[in-house]
Amino acid sequence: MRGIKLALMAALIAVMGVGLNVGTATPAKAEGEIAGQFDYYVLALSWSPNWCALEGDARKSDQCDPRHDHGWTLHGLWPQFHRGWPSYCRTAEAPPNRQQTRQMADIMGSPGLAWHQWKKHGTCSGLSPRAYFELSRQAYGQIKRPAAFRKLQQPVTLPASLVEQAFLQDNPELASNTLTITCRDGHIQEARICLSRDLQPVPCGRDVIRDCAQKNAVFEPIR
Repeated sequence: MRGIKLALMAALIAVMGVGLNVGTATPAKAEGEIAGQFDYYVLALSWSPNWCALEGDARKSDQCDPRHDHGWTLHGLWPQFHRGWPSYCRTAEAPPNRQQTRQMADIMGSPGLAWHQWKKHGTCSGLSPRAYFELSRQAYGQIKRPAAFRKLQQPVTLPASLVEQAFLQDNPELASNTLTITCRDGHIQEARICLSRDLQPVPCGRDVIRDCAQKNAVFEPIR
């Protein structure tokens, strides 16, 4: 454990160059499936400063305003098959209202993302919007986001495996086969954690556990 902490802090202090992009194959997905038919959830946590650097700043997204102090934000809670995933499912549930999506902005960054996540993934959960958002908030809250990353003062580069080790160290209930770290355009993108329907850690399927092997991924500091 001490070795992991020392390696993490050393990587956070060392400022290096921008890494290379790591691509992965995209597995087949389903659309229009029946709500409630899935095997497990994927909890996707996005490092907001990296998203802002790659995309949000160009959009002039309010999520990127320093007043929000966003670090690891909730991208979504995704129903998943052991192979592939459902999306845009057929459901009898009414869509969320503006108040419901606005209330998710504190951990998701924007009401628009909350709406999109309901439309694409929440409809497949078999839950109402209220229950789906409550479950998403519960899943987000039970995972400890490593505090060390909030101490960055400037961009650094580090191995994606070090980010995974930081999550495993702070969440002893997780195992390496229940968590994967993704990269995009040379940046750490997300931590994805596989959970059962009652939010217990479970092994990820083969199309989820696609670890970024990048050794010099960019990590932007909180604004």
